[in-house]
Amino acid sequence: MERVDITILGGGPVGLFAAFYAGLRGMSVRIIDSLPELGGQLTALYPEKYVYDMPGFAKVLAKDLAAEMVAQALQFGPSLALEETAETLIDEEDEGYTIVTRAGTQLPTKTVVIAAGAGAFSPTKLGVDGEDAFVGRGLYYGVKQTSEFEGKRLAIIGGGDSAFDWALHLHPIAHNVKLVHRRDQFRAHEDTVRKVKATDVDFCLWRIVKTLHGEDRLSAVTLEHTQTKETETHEIDALIVNVGFKSSLGPLRDWGLTIEKNQIVVDGLYRTNLARVFAVGDVCAFDGKLKLIATGVGEAATAVCVAKTLIDPSAKLFPGHSSDMEMPSS
Repeated sequence: MERVDITILGGGPVGLFAAFYAGLRGMSVRIIDSLPELGGQLTALYPEKYVYDMPGFAKVLAKDLAAEMVAQALQFGPSLALEETAETLIDEEDEGYTIVTRAGTQLPTKTVVIAAGAGAFSPTKLGVDGEDAFVGRGLYYGVKQTSEFEGKRLAIIGGGDSAFDWALHLHPIAHNVKLVHRRDQFRAHEDTVRKVKATDVDFCLWRIVKTLHGEDRLSAVTLEHTQTKETETHEIDALIVNVGFKSSLGPLRDWGLTIEKNQIVVDGLYRTNLARVFAVGDVCAFDGKLKLIATGVGEAATAVCVAKTLIDPSAKLFPGHSSDMEMPSS
């Protein structure tokens, strides 16, 4: 297998921009991702959810943003290793590294940029009896197709951005929407909270899910007041659980990286404690970290430029503006 200049671990938006920028700088690129398609969480978890905080878009569907970022990343022809999990990192000193995947594929590289997002993730469950039996039959941990909820009596569990975004997005097409949260304070952005409160979404606060009801499909849910312990049962057609995800760095934990709170520690140039290995996006930690796509793509560009100077010491850290560069013909 050819040794590439840079290997990007993660095919989400930050990894895709890293691949694009490396191509812009004339570097050979490989992208490794465990999913069968590029796009990361944008396509795997919430393709029909709007993203509001990307420059240049008042709002854009996650799947459309992913499609544009994939097209941008692929224009320089990176090598793709999809449905592959990076298992082992072999240090080959002056040559760089060889990444060995779970399937045993050996992928040599000069530098590495880890853009693995939150790592491998699984949804946080409610922890109530019979929960697993209703998954896909009225109970969901994400939304792939909004049309599934058209005309439905819908309950959404959570107080963060995902819960409020889906409440805002689905209330025009659902029969009705209940937003259930264990307290009256929310982690969602203030503007989104304000917009949801301006709709007819029914807020069920200080409540948790106590019991799920139904035979072949979920048909009702019993809520318990967290303070009074009183219960109430609501007939519903669908329940979306948005109480977070449990993430894991998986095999990356065994690479010898400095890790704090499930994030890889980096310096001001996004360098890890391993030579020629960088980390960007949600997977990395530093003072003042903001977990946004908008900030992650900036981190990616910086890491790529630093990697470029390691491979070619005569190269400039800042190559100039893209409007001055030669782009591939369309």
